[in-house]
Amino acid sequence: MSKIANSVEAISRGGAGVARGGPAATATARAAPPVAAGDDDRIPRVFLGAGDLLVLVLAFLAAHYFAPAVQGLLLPGGLLPLPAIFPAPQAPTPDLFRPLSEVIWLLMATAPATFVALELLGGYRRLITQSITRLVASATISQTVAISFGALIGFALKLPSSSRVLIFTYGLASSLGLIAYRAAVWTYQERRLANGVYAKNVLLVGQPRTVEWMIQHFRKHVAENRFRLAGWLSVHAEQAHFPERRRDDASRDIPLERLGRAEDLGELLIHHPVHEVIAIQSSGDREWLRHVLEHCDYFRIRLRIVPEALLVETLRDLRLVFRDDPLRLPEVVLAPPHLDADVLFVKRFIDIVVSAALLVILSPLFLLVAAAIKITTPHLPVFYPWRVIGLSGRPFTGHKFTTMVADADELKQRLLARNEMKGPVFKLKEDPRITPLGGFLRKFSLNELPQLWSVLKGDMSLVGPRPAFRDELERYELWQKRKLCVKPGLTCLWQVSGRNRINSFDDWVRLDLEYIDRWSLWLDMRILARTLWAVVSGSGS
Repeated sequence: MSKIANSVEAISRGGAGVARGGPAATATARAAPPVAAGDDDRIPRVFLGAGDLLVLVLAFLAAHYFAPAVQGLLLPGGLLPLPAIFPAPQAPTPDLFRPLSEVIWLLMATAPATFVALELLGGYRRLITQSITRLVASATISQTVAISFGALIGFALKLPSSSRVLIFTYGLASSLGLIAYRAAVWTYQERRLANGVYAKNVLLVGQPRTVEWMIQHFRKHVAENRFRLAGWLSVHAEQAHFPERRRDDASRDIPLERLGRAEDLGELLIHHPVHEVIAIQSSGDREWLRHVLEHCDYFRIRLRIVPEALLVETLRDLRLVFRDDPLRLPEVVLAPPHLDADVLFVKRFIDIVVSAALLVILSPLFLLVAAAIKITTPHLPVFYPWRVIGLSGRPFTGHKFTTMVADADELKQRLLARNEMKGPVFKLKEDPRITPLGGFLRKFSLNELPQLWSVLKGDMSLVGPRPAFRDELERYELWQKRKLCVKPGLTCLWQVSGRNRINSFDDWVRLDLEYIDRWSLWLDMRILARTLWAVVSGSGS
């Protein structure tokens, strides 16, 4: 424990520096408008490739099975007889179709060729940015190239299994399969895009005149279902350019809610879901930008810095050159690691698979625990609604098995003087509010099992910092709020590092920040393995 605490001491000092930077409390700030979840529309290449491979395998097996029937359709007297200019047998030739083991080479030759062709045709770029015509063309052309490559190998090597009917059937089935698979993914993402699921909330920071320019830019060039302006923050420098009355008038004229000043950014990033910050830098106002940089860096928010000098529309010949930037801004982009990485998709995929599997496998245990609660404490509900704050200040309601008496929240106020945890959270080892059955459930962490539903829904992850109660969050120091910049989880370093021996909330948060800075899938696997042992052994409760 001490080793980990020492290793993250620097994190605490860095966080305290941000706190001393002093973003003022935003309790009086107006609430931000309703926001979407901001889910990512990226599908990792490895998953697209895995889906393509599955389609090719299924198409090949179908072609191998149905090739004799297809040959019957192409023979004279069939439903689709070939013209006389194409040489074809006059009767079925079943000996032409070999066992699967002799024709599997066709799949092994065409699959890599398909992947290469799709890559060259841009088939593994974001599907949502491609048109249906492009999806159909890339799938068709890639299969034409792959099948031609396979047929060339077969005829060149004179392989006995190079049936033209098999090759034709496989090529047609794989092309249709790739088109259907990719069109289904594209349609699903298109519907979610139209519903605003992928919309990211953008916060503007700058002077009124530059904010007005940016609002007009968004209206003209940026689709609202991709990026949504959530508000703006003013900067100190505007005092030098506007007298008090003119400054207030300029702010009122902006058709976007003002959420405070640049110094308030740290608190705002926790209490308002913000995905990206755009800072418009003028020539003479650089001091506030340093605070914006520090806050975005500490809370892991993508920052776009746009020099005001480049916000021009009067140039004669010079034009801004944009690559893949959907905002079409002259900008410097700073982003935290893993923000758009495929590993986050893999982490979410693991969350879905594992939580769904455990909910099914452990369903008898759920029923047994529910029955035990109703038998021992019939006046108590089976589930306790856990109303907490998660990623970027988003509230959600999870559930645990009930382990405390009905008036536990009222009794907590009387027990505050006995709190064994230093900081805003409450912890009492011999808590009189816990029922006898609740003590057993907590010893083996069985009360936490219903939270698997929150993992499946996406409010939580299997591994991540503990979410915060709203009253606790109000008493967090600013550096401690950084733990909410990632999705909360069922377990983390705190749970597997002897949580029953940690009596300081600062040490607890340092472990969470250590997890955030060291995060990898391998670290998640190690934490899950140690959590499993802690649950089985009943330690660390």
